[in-house]
Amino acid sequence: MRNKSAAERQAASLSLTIPRLLALSGWFPQLDGESQARVLDEMREEPVAAGAALCRRGEVPLHWYGTLEGLLKWSVTSDDGRSVTFGGLTVGSWFGEGTLLRAVPRSADIIALRDSRVAVMPQDTFEWLNRTQMSFNHFLLAQINERLHWFMGNYAAHRLLDADSQVARALAGLFHPWLHPLGQKHLETSQEEIAALSGLSRQRCNAALKRLSDAGLLRIEYGGITVIDVEGLRRFGDRI
Repeated sequence: MRNKSAAERQAASLSLTIPRLLALSGWFPQLDGESQARVLDEMREEPVAAGAALCRRGEVPLHWYGTLEGLLKWSVTSDDGRSVTFGGLTVGSWFGEGTLLRAVPRSADIIALRDSRVAVMPQDTFEWLNRTQMSFNHFLLAQINERLHWFMGNYAAHRLLDADSQVARALAGLFHPWLHPLGQKHLETSQEEIAALSGLSRQRCNAALKRLSDAGLLRIEYGGITVIDVEGLRRFGDRI
């Protein structure tokens, strides 16, 4: 049997069970024992095949989600086929709280860019935590604030920055310490997936990745890329 490469070992580490995802989260360890037991008992796992939707725009929200494995994108597609991508959802990301708190239909689609697994928390459990656990309230407030700040930056970037900076920003976003706390230097992602996260055509994204590689910020490899300089990508993506 051959030895696994460093990239393969790292990829394996990004496939989590529900208990492991909870243990690594910023909110679960702060709950009391009774609350932790209820959360563990009521959460379940849901597979999402590549290209399939975890949830669709217009659906009534019934769950809160955490990514166990894979990569999903948060996007909106118009009736004429045009699409806007808000960002990626990597392993360790929690999402969907906005629509639950607002109690309105979903305003975006969550689509798997590759075969993925998602931890699902029922709405009743989410609302109970929100009512009874102050630490959970604090987590949600901080997460919503971080996501709003990130979206504001993306809004400006797509109007003021070139393709290289937009790709750099999309990649740096996968290392956001709050929204993507388990960010890894090696990303098992295709250039097509990066293009989808950047909101660019595949051709423009590929050219941008080559220039970022030439600048020493990342290394393009078979089956993915390795980020060499996360801070450099952040600076490159924030040149507004």
